[in-house]
Amino acid sequence: MSSTDPVTINVAVIEDQTPIRESLAWLINDSPGFRCTGAFGSMEAALAKLGGDLPDVLLMDIGLPGMSGIEGVREIKQRWPQVLILMLTVYEDNDHIFHALCAGACGYLLKKTTSEQLLKSIRDAIDGGAPISPEIARQVINLFQRFAPPAQANYGLTPHERRLLKLIVDGHSYKSAAAELGVTVNTILFHVKSIYDKLHVHSKSAAVAKALREHLLN
Repeated sequence: MSSTDPVTINVAVIEDQTPIRESLAWLINDSPGFRCTGAFGSMEAALAKLGGDLPDVLLMDIGLPGMSGIEGVREIKQRWPQVLILMLTVYEDNDHIFHALCAGACGYLLKKTTSEQLLKSIRDAIDGGAPISPEIARQVINLFQRFAPPAQANYGLTPHERRLLKLIVDGHSYKSAAAELGVTVNTILFHVKSIYDKLHVHSKSAAVAKALREHLLN
Protein backbone atom coordinates (compact mmCIF):
# COMPACT_ATOMS: atom_id res chain seq x y z
CA MET A 1 0.00 0.00 0.00
CA SER A 2 1.18 3.48 -0.67
CA SER A 3 -0.66 4.81 2.39
CA THR A 4 0.90 4.77 5.84
CA ASP A 5 -2.35 3.18 7.03
CA PRO A 6 -2.12 -0.50 6.01
CA VAL A 7 -5.91 -0.92 5.87
CA THR A 8 -6.43 1.90 3.38
CA ILE A 9 -6.54 1.13 -0.35
CA ASN A 10 -5.59 4.16 -2.40
CA VAL A 11 -7.49 4.42 -5.67
CA ALA A 12 -7.28 6.88 -8.57
CA VAL A 13 -9.81 7.32 -11.39
CA ILE A 14 -9.33 8.22 -15.06
CA GLU A 15 -12.73 8.87 -16.65
CA ASP A 16 -13.65 11.62 -19.10
CA GLN A 17 -17.37 11.77 -18.25
CA THR A 18 -17.64 14.18 -15.33
CA PRO A 19 -20.74 12.68 -13.61
CA ILE A 20 -19.23 9.18 -13.66
CA ARG A 21 -15.81 10.44 -12.53
CA GLU A 22 -17.30 12.39 -9.63
CA SER A 23 -19.55 9.48 -8.63
CA LEU A 24 -16.60 7.09 -8.54
CA ALA A 25 -14.52 9.52 -6.49
CA TRP A 26 -17.40 9.97 -4.05
CA LEU A 27 -17.97 6.20 -3.77
CA ILE A 28 -14.31 5.55 -3.03
CA ASN A 29 -13.96 8.31 -0.45
CA ASP A 30 -17.26 7.39 1.21
CA SER A 31 -16.31 3.71 1.61
CA PRO A 32 -14.36 2.66 4.73
CA GLY A 33 -10.88 1.46 3.89
CA PHE A 34 -10.65 3.37 0.61
CA ARG A 35 -9.23 6.74 -0.38
CA CYS A 36 -9.41 8.49 -3.75
CA THR A 37 -5.98 9.95 -4.53
CA GLY A 38 -7.17 11.72 -7.67
CA ALA A 39 -9.84 11.79 -10.38
CA PHE A 40 -8.72 12.78 -13.87
CA GLY A 41 -10.53 13.46 -17.14
CA SER A 42 -7.69 12.36 -19.42
CA MET A 43 -4.55 10.25 -19.48
CA GLU A 44 -2.45 13.35 -20.00
CA ALA A 45 -3.80 14.97 -16.84
CA ALA A 46 -3.31 11.76 -14.87
CA LEU A 47 0.27 11.20 -16.03
CA ALA A 48 1.19 14.73 -14.95
CA LYS A 49 0.02 14.20 -11.36
CA LEU A 50 -0.21 10.48 -10.50
CA GLY A 51 3.37 10.27 -9.29
CA GLY A 52 2.72 12.81 -6.54
CA ASP A 53 0.32 10.50 -4.70
CA LEU A 54 0.66 7.10 -6.33
CA PRO A 55 -2.45 4.88 -6.01
CA ASP A 56 -2.49 1.18 -5.28
CA VAL A 57 -5.26 0.67 -7.84
CA LEU A 58 -6.19 2.72 -10.89
CA LEU A 59 -9.70 2.59 -12.38
CA MET A 60 -9.40 3.53 -16.04
CA ASP A 61 -11.75 4.03 -18.96
CA ILE A 62 -10.67 3.03 -22.48
CA GLY A 63 -12.41 5.68 -24.58
CA LEU A 64 -10.59 8.81 -23.46
CA PRO A 65 -9.83 12.07 -25.27
CA GLY A 66 -6.24 12.23 -26.46
CA MET A 67 -4.27 9.20 -25.35
CA SER A 68 -6.52 6.14 -25.14
CA GLY A 69 -6.87 4.04 -22.02
CA ILE A 70 -5.02 1.12 -23.63
CA GLU A 71 -2.08 3.35 -24.56
CA GLY A 72 -2.25 4.70 -21.03
CA VAL A 73 -1.98 1.23 -19.50
CA ARG A 74 1.31 0.67 -21.32
CA GLU A 75 2.63 4.06 -20.25
CA ILE A 76 1.65 3.63 -16.60
CA LYS A 77 3.05 0.10 -16.36
CA GLN A 78 6.30 1.40 -17.79
CA ARG A 79 6.51 4.26 -15.29
CA TRP A 80 4.95 2.60 -12.24
CA PRO A 81 4.78 -1.19 -12.75
CA GLN A 82 3.53 -1.71 -9.19
CA VAL A 83 0.23 0.12 -9.85
CA LEU A 84 -2.68 -2.27 -10.43
CA ILE A 85 -4.93 -1.18 -13.31
CA LEU A 86 -8.60 -2.12 -13.58
CA MET A 87 -10.29 -1.19 -16.84
CA LEU A 88 -13.80 0.20 -16.23
CA THR A 89 -15.49 0.57 -19.60
CA VAL A 90 -18.52 0.01 -21.80
CA TYR A 91 -16.56 -1.94 -24.42
CA GLU A 92 -17.36 -5.65 -24.53
CA ASP A 93 -15.67 -6.54 -27.84
CA ASN A 94 -12.75 -8.94 -28.13
CA ASP A 95 -10.34 -6.38 -29.57
CA HIS A 96 -10.54 -4.00 -26.61
CA ILE A 97 -10.45 -6.84 -24.08
CA PHE A 98 -7.42 -8.45 -25.70
CA HIS A 99 -5.37 -5.27 -26.04
CA ALA A 100 -6.18 -4.01 -22.53
CA LEU A 101 -5.14 -7.26 -20.85
CA CYS A 102 -2.03 -7.69 -22.98
CA ALA A 103 -1.02 -4.09 -22.22
CA GLY A 104 -0.93 -4.94 -18.51
CA ALA A 105 -4.40 -4.36 -17.02
CA CYS A 106 -5.04 -6.74 -14.11
CA GLY A 107 -8.82 -6.76 -14.58
CA TYR A 108 -11.61 -5.77 -16.95
CA LEU A 109 -14.92 -4.48 -15.57
CA LEU A 110 -17.99 -3.10 -17.29
CA LYS A 111 -19.43 0.23 -16.19
CA LYS A 112 -22.68 -1.47 -15.23
CA THR A 113 -20.77 -3.19 -12.39
CA THR A 114 -22.51 -2.44 -9.09
CA SER A 115 -20.82 -0.27 -6.48
CA GLU A 116 -20.54 -3.23 -4.12
CA GLN A 117 -18.96 -5.43 -6.78
CA LEU A 118 -16.61 -2.64 -7.86
CA LEU A 119 -15.24 -2.24 -4.33
CA LYS A 120 -14.92 -6.02 -4.00
CA SER A 121 -13.03 -6.14 -7.31
CA ILE A 122 -10.59 -3.50 -6.06
CA ARG A 123 -9.95 -5.58 -2.93
CA ASP A 124 -9.58 -8.72 -5.04
CA ALA A 125 -6.96 -7.00 -7.20
CA ILE A 126 -5.01 -6.03 -4.08
CA ASP A 127 -5.19 -9.66 -2.90
CA GLY A 128 -3.65 -10.86 -6.17
CA GLY A 129 -6.85 -11.59 -8.10
CA ALA A 130 -7.74 -10.64 -11.67
CA PRO A 131 -11.31 -9.26 -11.51
CA ILE A 132 -13.32 -9.65 -14.71
CA SER A 133 -17.02 -8.97 -15.23
CA PRO A 134 -18.97 -12.23 -15.71
CA GLU A 135 -20.05 -11.13 -19.19
CA ILE A 136 -16.40 -10.79 -20.17
CA ALA A 137 -14.95 -13.94 -18.57
CA ARG A 138 -16.18 -16.42 -21.18
CA GLN A 139 -15.08 -14.10 -23.99
CA VAL A 140 -11.58 -13.97 -22.50
CA ILE A 141 -11.34 -17.77 -22.45
CA ASN A 142 -12.71 -18.14 -25.98
CA LEU A 143 -10.52 -15.33 -27.26
CA PHE A 144 -7.21 -16.77 -26.14
CA GLN A 145 -8.14 -20.32 -27.10
CA ARG A 146 -8.27 -19.18 -30.74
CA PHE A 147 -4.58 -18.44 -30.88
CA ALA A 148 -2.28 -21.18 -32.07
CA PRO A 149 0.88 -21.68 -30.04
CA PRO A 150 4.13 -20.55 -31.63
CA ALA A 151 6.49 -23.28 -32.74
CA GLN A 152 8.40 -24.56 -29.72
CA ALA A 153 7.47 -21.84 -27.22
CA ASN A 154 9.92 -22.33 -24.38
CA TYR A 155 10.57 -19.70 -21.74
CA GLY A 156 12.67 -21.83 -19.42
CA LEU A 157 9.97 -22.18 -16.77
CA THR A 158 10.84 -24.67 -14.05
CA PRO A 159 8.32 -27.40 -13.09
CA HIS A 160 7.53 -25.45 -9.90
CA GLU A 161 6.96 -22.25 -11.89
CA ARG A 162 4.68 -24.12 -14.30
CA ARG A 163 2.63 -25.46 -11.36
CA LEU A 164 2.33 -21.96 -9.95
CA LEU A 165 1.42 -20.48 -13.34
CA LYS A 166 -1.29 -23.15 -13.70
CA LEU A 167 -2.77 -22.13 -10.34
CA ILE A 168 -2.74 -18.48 -11.40
CA VAL A 169 -4.46 -19.33 -14.69
CA ASP A 170 -7.05 -21.28 -12.69
CA GLY A 171 -7.87 -18.11 -10.74
CA HIS A 172 -5.94 -18.59 -7.51
CA SER A 173 -4.79 -15.55 -5.56
CA TYR A 174 -1.22 -15.48 -4.27
CA LYS A 175 -2.54 -16.42 -0.82
CA SER A 176 -4.53 -19.43 -2.02
CA ALA A 177 -1.68 -20.54 -4.31
CA ALA A 178 0.66 -20.43 -1.31
CA ALA A 179 -1.76 -22.63 0.67
CA GLU A 180 -2.09 -25.05 -2.25
CA LEU A 181 1.68 -25.41 -2.65
CA GLY A 182 2.44 -25.35 1.09
CA VAL A 183 4.74 -22.31 0.94
CA THR A 184 4.62 -18.71 2.14
CA VAL A 185 3.15 -15.82 0.18
CA ASN A 186 6.64 -14.29 0.02
CA THR A 187 7.89 -17.46 -1.69
CA ILE A 188 5.02 -17.19 -4.18
CA LEU A 189 5.90 -13.56 -4.89
CA PHE A 190 9.54 -14.53 -5.49
CA HIS A 191 8.54 -17.18 -8.05
CA VAL A 192 5.92 -14.90 -9.65
CA LYS A 193 8.63 -12.32 -10.30
CA SER A 194 10.75 -15.01 -11.94
CA ILE A 195 7.77 -16.08 -14.10
CA TYR A 196 7.12 -12.47 -15.16
CA ASP A 197 10.78 -12.00 -16.07
CA LYS A 198 10.88 -15.18 -18.15
CA LEU A 199 7.60 -14.44 -19.94
CA HIS A 200 8.52 -10.75 -20.41
CA VAL A 201 5.26 -9.53 -18.82
CA HIS A 202 4.50 -7.11 -16.00
CA SER A 203 1.18 -8.27 -14.56
CA LYS A 204 -0.81 -11.35 -13.60
CA SER A 205 -3.35 -10.81 -16.37
CA ALA A 206 -0.61 -10.52 -18.99
CA ALA A 207 0.97 -13.76 -17.72
CA VAL A 208 -2.41 -15.52 -17.88
CA ALA A 209 -3.03 -14.14 -21.36
CA LYS A 210 0.35 -15.36 -22.61
CA ALA A 211 -0.06 -18.77 -21.00
CA LEU A 212 -3.44 -19.26 -22.67
CA ARG A 213 -2.49 -17.70 -26.00
CA GLU A 214 0.67 -19.77 -26.38
CA HIS A 215 -0.65 -22.92 -24.71
CA LEU A 216 2.28 -22.94 -22.30
CA LEU A 217 0.60 -25.35 -19.88
CA ASN A 218 -0.56 -27.95 -22.40
